[in-house]
Parts: sequence; C-alpha cells; structure tokens
Amino acid sequence: MTGAALVLVATPIGNLSELSPRAVEALAAADLIACEDTRRTGRLLEHAGIAKPKLLVVNDHTESAATRRVLAELDAGRTVAVVTDAGMPGISDPGERLVRAAVSAGHRVSVVAGPSAAIAALVVSGLSTGRFVFEGFLPRKGSGRTGRLASLATEQRTILLYEAPHRVVATIADLAAALGDQRRVVMVRELTKLHEEVWRGSLGDARAHVSEVTPRGEYVLVVEGAPEPSPATAEDVEAALRAHLAAGADRKTAVADVARELGVAKRVVYDASLRLTP
Repeated sequence: MTGAALVLVATPIGNLSELSPRAVEALAAADLIACEDTRRTGRLLEHAGIAKPKLLVVNDHTESAATRRVLAELDAGRTVAVVTDAGMPGISDPGERLVRAAVSAGHRVSVVAGPSAAIAALVVSGLSTGRFVFEGFLPRKGSGRTGRLASLATEQRTILLYEAPHRVVATIADLAAALGDQRRVVMVRELTKLHEEVWRGSLGDARAHVSEVTPRGEYVLVVEGAPEPSPATAEDVEAALRAHLAAGADRKTAVADVARELGVAKRVVYDASLRLTP
C-alpha cells in the first residue's frame, strides 16, 4: 500500500485466527495504528508477529485530539491504520469521526474487510436477513430512549442492537414492553469464542432468561421485525371518519387525516365521506 491513506482494518471479534493475511499486511505497513486499547491491540499485533508498532489511543475521550494527530500524519504522507477492540472500526466504535475528517481533507480512505459482530449475529439468528436495520446502542434513558423504542415497535425490518452486559436486563424489559412479549429475539454473545452463546425465544422468555443468569460479554440482540399491518377495511375508514367528524373536523381535514393514519388513498377516503355526509 503506497501513499498517504487512512486504512480501516477489521479485527477478530473473538477468535484471533480470523485476522486475515491482508489485515496483517496493512497493520505491518502502517506508520501509525490508531486503536481503542493499546493492551488489547498490542496482544493482537504480537499474535500477528508485528513488532514495535506506533500506537495512538482513539476512544470516546480522545477522538477529537487524536483526529488532529491523524490528519497531521496523513498530511505528511504517512499511512494510518485504524482498529477497534473487535470487529469493524466506525460501527458503534471510534473511527467515524476520523473517516469524516480524512474525507473532508481530501485524503484517501480504504478498508480491509473482515469480522463484524452485528452481521455474524444476524446470519446465525434464523430471522429474516433480506432487510434489516442496525440501531447500535439505544439511548440510555429519557425521551431519546422512549422515542427510539416507540419507532422500533412498528419497524418491519429485522432489528440489530448492541448492549452491554450490565444493561441487557433493562433493555430486554423495555423491548418487551414496547414491542410485546411475543416478538422473537435472538441474544448473541461471545461469538467465535470458547463460551459462544446463541439464545433464541420470545422477548417475554428472554426477560425471564436474563433475570436468571449473570450476563457476561457484550450482546448483539437480533429482534424480529413487526408484522406488516393489515390493510384498512371500508369499515375501518368509515369508523375513523366518523370519529374525526364528531371531533369537529371539516370534511377536507378529516379525509386528509384518515388517509394518512390508515395509509389509504385520499380518493377512497373522500368517497367514503360522501356516503357518510349528504
């Protein structure tokens, strides 16, 4: 690899054998390696046979200052590799800001593909993989958390979430309350490691399961998407119209509101309104 570049290097999510030859080559060739934890990255580099690398800590607390250092290295024509503790940099981990800054400054950005905990969990889950949405970590509290949970209740794609072990009990309880006890979920942790666990069941069963164990290791929660809503019937349209008209709405406003709420064409709702009002 020649010339200045920011190189995102995926690292194993557990089993060190997943480190690819191309990843080893990229890390060995880098002038600087940006990492979350020098001890964990140091062990990985030792396993790969890479001696005396230059490491720069990039985490939630240092990413702003580290970005300036990385840009200076790139400006000087050097190559900077970016790794996180596990998986793909920039996915619910440091790296996104580095990429944005490098792109804005006109530097080349490339990626060495590899393991991703979210995708690994999705494909072993047994749930639909055709369409999915990655939500990362939910907001911890307040209206942000409440609003996100409410939006997930109607999300029809398979949902991927990350959660820390000490918060997974509360998150499963909140998901069950917002999405219903019967929604299917797959709880995945320690993938590719000795104590790999893939638990499948309903959110109601998951709530009982996590209350009986001591959660260890970061979780990927794969949640079944909401069922496609049944199309509104003529009776549904008329009932909604009656409710809006009884509340004082004029016909035009009632038609627009009901069409939006039920996902029905305005013409259909308008025709129904003519049957209800002379």
